[in-house]
Amino acid sequence: MTHLIATFFYAGHLRPAPGTWGSLAALPVAWVIYVLTGPWGLVAGAILSYFVGVWATAEETRGKDDHDPSEIVIDEVCGQWIALLPVAFGAYYTASDITALWPGWIAAFLLFRLFDITKWGPIGWADRMHGPTGVMLDDVIAGVFAALGVIGLGGLYHLL
Repeated sequence: MTHLIATFFYAGHLRPAPGTWGSLAALPVAWVIYVLTGPWGLVAGAILSYFVGVWATAEETRGKDDHDPSEIVIDEVCGQWIALLPVAFGAYYTASDITALWPGWIAAFLLFRLFDITKWGPIGWADRMHGPTGVMLDDVIAGVFAALGVIGLGGLYHLL
């Protein structure tokens, strides 16, 4: 069970770039969560994925030298869902179909991958923590940065 969770239903075994595959796999699941429960369901999903991700990562890496194997992508799922929160709340408060905000989906995906890959500032600090908390926390911070970027880009778009 922990392997299924940590690899997000084996998306983490796809190559190349398993983190990107994990982020992509998070998108349709985010849509389903939103359709069934709204933006607060996506918030709950991000929180749940964090805590379950810490647990699954701890179990999957117990006794191993590599504390952040590439096939563990539940952290990318959590971060991607955080990055999508401005899109989800924007759709909800404007009574729009969430798929109509497709530029926000693209921005959330690209910004999240940019921050997750480059590991700027506090993202790199969290990544260097090692252990399950560090594995998850760097993607949470990358997701927050990406969400702020989505808000900024959305504001800029609506100003123009």
